[in-house]
Amino acid sequence: MRSFLAFLCLAFHLCAQGAQPAVASCADAARAQAAGFDAALLCATLADFATTETNFHALVIERHGTVVAQAYRRGKDASIYSLLPWRTSFDASRLHDVRSISKSVTSLLWGIADGAGKMPALSTPVLDLFPAQRQAGGAGREAITLAHLFNMRSGLAWNEHMPYTFGNDEFGLYWHTSQERYVLERPLIAAPGTLFNYNGGGTALLARVLADRTGMSLRDYARSELFEPLGITEWEWLNDMRGRPLAFAGLRLRPLDLAKLGRLVLQHGQWQGRQIVPAAWIERTLQSPTPTGDGLDYGYQWWAGSVDALGASRRWHGGIGNGGQRLFIVPALDLVVVITAGDYNQYAIGASDRELFGKIAAGLRE
Repeated sequence: MRSFLAFLCLAFHLCAQGAQPAVASCADAARAQAAGFDAALLCATLADFATTETNFHALVIERHGTVVAQAYRRGKDASIYSLLPWRTSFDASRLHDVRSISKSVTSLLWGIADGAGKMPALSTPVLDLFPAQRQAGGAGREAITLAHLFNMRSGLAWNEHMPYTFGNDEFGLYWHTSQERYVLERPLIAAPGTLFNYNGGGTALLARVLADRTGMSLRDYARSELFEPLGITEWEWLNDMRGRPLAFAGLRLRPLDLAKLGRLVLQHGQWQGRQIVPAAWIERTLQSPTPTGDGLDYGYQWWAGSVDALGASRRWHGGIGNGGQRLFIVPALDLVVVITAGDYNQYAIGASDRELFGKIAAGLRE
C-alpha cells in the first residue's frame, strides 16, 4: 500500500510540474490518513486539480484544525475593476478576490458589533435607520427590516444575475452618492419576507449601518475586531468610486486566511480561547437559512446546501463568490474547503466547484 501511495504522489509531483505549477501536500499520506481521508483518493483528487482545464487557482483542505492539503496553479485572473484578464501564478502568499464572500465576512462583523451592544435589533425597519429615505415609504417599503436585508428577502426589484453586464443593478452601487436612495427607491415587487432575490444593495446598506454604529469604517473595524485577532495581516478591501469599502464584493484574502474564517465559524466564533464572534450569532447564521428556489438555502449572508460523505448527506454552509470563489464549511465533518478560481461571470464554474468539493468529501473514511 505504501509503495502504491508513493507512486501516486510521485506521479502527482511530476504532473504538477507540467501544470504551471501546482504545489500540494499530497506527498504527506500520513497527514491525510490522520485527518480521516483515503490518502490515495485525496492524492488523485489533487492530481486532477493540477491538470484540469478548469481555471482553478487555489485549493485548501483543512480538517480538525490542520491544513491537510493545499494546491496552487497558474491561470487567468481579473480584478473587480479590470476589463481584461491576465495570467498569474498563484501561491500561498498571493491575495485573491473573494468577491461575494465579502458579504459573509460583513455578516461576521455585524455579529461582533451586535455582541458589543452596538447594533439595532434585526426587526428594526430599514427606513427608521435612513430618515432621508422616509419619502420612499409606502407601498409596503416601511415593512422592510434589517433581517430582510440579511436574508435577501426585501421584496425590492433588483437584477444581479449573470452575465455581469451594465444591466446588472450592482453596478450602480459603485458610483451612486446615496446607496440607500439607489436601493430603497426600487419598486417593491413582493411583500417583504416572501421572495428570495439576491441583492448586494442590501449588504451595502448593512455595511453603512455597521459603520455608523461602530464609528469606524468597515475596513478599520474588520482589521481591529476580526483580522488582527485571527493573525490575518495581508488583506485588502477595495473601495467603490466614492471611497467606500465594497462590502458586497471587494475583499481580497489569501486562501489559507479564508480557511481561518471557516475554522472560526466551526469553532462557534472562538479563536485560540478568545470569543471573536458571539456564539449566538454563529448559531443564528447556521440555523436560519431558508430555501432560495434553486436547490440551495440562504440566510444571514451565508449559503447552505448538502454534500455526500461517510454514507450520508451532510449539511454545508459557506460563502460563494463570482468566478468560482468558495468557502465550504461542514460542521458534521469538522471540514473546511476553500477554492479560488478565475472564471468570472461563468455559470459553469459553479458545477466544477461542486464536483471538486464532492470528490474531497467522498474521500473521507472516518
